[in-house]
Amino acid sequence: MIRQLIISVFLFLLPVILFSQVTSSYDKKKDTVINEGNTKLTLPTLLVKNNFDYKKVLQQIKEDSSFYKAFRNLRILNYTSYNDIKMLNKDGSIKASLFSKTEQQRKNNCRTMQVLEEKTTGDFYDSKHNYNYLTAELYAALFFTKESVCGETNIVKGKSISTNNTGGISKHKEQLKMLFFNPGKKIPGIPFIGDKLDLYDEHAKKVYDYRLDIEEYNGILCYVFSITPKEDLSNSKKDDVIVDAMITKFDMQTMEVLYRNYSLSYKAGVYDFDVSMEVEMQRVGDLIVPRILRYKGNWDVIFKKRERAIFTATLFNYKKEEQ
Repeated sequence: MIRQLIISVFLFLLPVILFSQVTSSYDKKKDTVINEGNTKLTLPTLLVKNNFDYKKVLQQIKEDSSFYKAFRNLRILNYTSYNDIKMLNKDGSIKASLFSKTEQQRKNNCRTMQVLEEKTTGDFYDSKHNYNYLTAELYAALFFTKESVCGETNIVKGKSISTNNTGGISKHKEQLKMLFFNPGKKIPGIPFIGDKLDLYDEHAKKVYDYRLDIEEYNGILCYVFSITPKEDLSNSKKDDVIVDAMITKFDMQTMEVLYRNYSLSYKAGVYDFDVSMEVEMQRVGDLIVPRILRYKGNWDVIFKKRERAIFTATLFNYKKEEQ
């Protein structure tokens, strides 16, 4: 009996022991830098020595759709959300704000939203209860539902976000979705930077370095993929940098995104922006869904007033639609 107990305890602790040995060994060893053409990829030496198929993992990362799917999962679930949006003055004081608690209900293949609580300050709304700020309008496009929406699914295969046949605010919304759900892909219609947002083409490989690590995140072993600008860029090459940093954590078993943090900035003649976003995911049954989304942004577009904003979306109480 004692022997069986010892064996059981050892088998239970084995993954922890191995993981501790890996991280401990990793701390004592230098990283391995792999150069392929213009691409510089940094890997922990332990992965290289174990003939790790990094090319396969990188291809999976490049083709990832789990981040987009996590947000499409919102269309088929009941959930509650705290929405905290603050529009700021230049000195950081609050110019206008909204704090609300909303509840999405899905029934008979349709979803609706109820506002359970709401408090606003400043000129968040105009006299017709429309948003006075584009940031708020874009937030609403992601998380708020005014009327009943029916017939939606969470399928992403064959689905793509496009700016075709759109204009004005609708086009801006689609561009935001492309930037948010597919960071690292080209976005048409944005002057000067649309092509520079592609983090995987040959031009980007001259500007950015790539790193792949392994770490534990909320008790789950993850690949951590980081993209940062090269340190030795010339001034002309620095003008091609849009993404200041992007860190994504992928579940090693399922390759689903569990966490993403990225910051972007750029200055052009007609606009400038400096924004950062952080998204934490959680699992609900067999689905990955957003848990917390944090945004901080400062941007200015010609013919528009500069907007400085901070917002946090906290989503919880997820439930599947009863059949």
